[in-house]
Amino acid sequence: MKLYNTLSKKVEDFIPYENKMVKMYTCGPTVYHFAHIGNLRTYICEDVLQKTLEYLGYHVKRVMNITDVGHMTSDGDTGEDKMQKGALREHKTVYEIADFYTEAFMNDIDRLNIKRPEIIERASDHIDTYIEMIKALLDKEYAYEAGGNIYFDVSKFPNYYELSGKNQEDLLVGVREDVEEDKSKRNPADFGLWFTLSKFENQVMQWDSPWGRGYPGWHIECSGICYKYLGEYLDIHCGGVDNIFPHHTNEIAQSEGFLGHRWCNYWCHGEHLNDSTGKMSKSKGEFLTLSLLESKGYHPLVYRLFCLNSHYRSQLVFSYEAMEATKNAYQKLLGRIASIKENRSGEKEVDKIKKFESKFKLALENDLNTANAVTTLYDVLKSDCSNETKLYLIESFDTVLSLDLLEETKIEQGLEQYIENQIQKRNKAKKEKNYELADKIRNDLLEKGIELKDSREGTTYTIRK
Repeated sequence: MKLYNTLSKKVEDFIPYENKMVKMYTCGPTVYHFAHIGNLRTYICEDVLQKTLEYLGYHVKRVMNITDVGHMTSDGDTGEDKMQKGALREHKTVYEIADFYTEAFMNDIDRLNIKRPEIIERASDHIDTYIEMIKALLDKEYAYEAGGNIYFDVSKFPNYYELSGKNQEDLLVGVREDVEEDKSKRNPADFGLWFTLSKFENQVMQWDSPWGRGYPGWHIECSGICYKYLGEYLDIHCGGVDNIFPHHTNEIAQSEGFLGHRWCNYWCHGEHLNDSTGKMSKSKGEFLTLSLLESKGYHPLVYRLFCLNSHYRSQLVFSYEAMEATKNAYQKLLGRIASIKENRSGEKEVDKIKKFESKFKLALENDLNTANAVTTLYDVLKSDCSNETKLYLIESFDTVLSLDLLEETKIEQGLEQYIENQIQKRNKAKKEKNYELADKIRNDLLEKGIELKDSREGTTYTIRK
């Protein structure tokens, strides 16, 4: 298995700490609003990574946090408190907001066939762990108290900028250009571990600590939850590219400062989903959620296929035209598979199974080349394999692709929609007197066991058993 490692800036052989056991951490959502489809692309990527590792024979222990701690905007205790903002918007408590949007997020990933991580933990449930880590960082002089708050001193961590591949000047310009800098910090890049003097009045989410009543900084929750449930050594840490700096950069600094040794060997980041105007976000234009796509007629698995057709490290541009093309491709795919299921024949051909499974694995082992993996699925459908062989391979591949390729209801819906689409294309061809195309559509359907019958009332069809 080869993965691009953001830390080394190259594709590397994946070698876990413990043979076939993989410890994997993925940054979860901040549950103050619905996840937009750009967020969900990252979770699809992480799901494919986990399922690929399992397909290759690894056991994956995956942990994900749910960010429900109030203040999450910056390291300078500035900006908006996202959880409080959500509470005010909907006239609920911050805890009600957290519960509602956590459930909404879980519903989204279930509909996308994303496997729920083995361990999912709320940030607010682990305050004691964060305090334990901060105490140790203070004892080791990686952290200091200033202005009533606790900060990590980045000058004490020589490799601070290794993950981002940049330097202090590059990153401080722009990242905090709209932030009123905290003058009590030793260095501009120092980040908050614990805030006791909030700039927000009536801060709701606060806890007692050795330094006063307050709340944890932006980054300590991931390090704390990861340490508690996965121990001192982590194989893979995932997230979106926007997490590289400062979030993951700060995670490395505080985790390795606390542990005293290298922490995580592989860092995997998914690229942005863009719209025509640039990076997609909750604050721009139409807020694109999974439910919105469904309301426009796109099944969640159409969006999953849309993402699988692109490499996770490539920026992907969203458009409804692209979604429509993917929807048609998905329906046609289900239609072809339905035809195979209706015409089961032959025996399982071991040699051909090995050949195509090897090709499928090779695509995924090459830094999760899902586009080539999907192409391999189409190669199977076009092959001279027996239908039993094809069905075996489809089922095998779908453990990773997770497109419900053999689920009866999906196939029936997909086949029905596919046939209707073909009838519409044929009617259009006849109207335009393109009888050659009309005959071709009829014959193609007939080869799939679908017989059309024209009448004054329109065109009907029969599926041969």
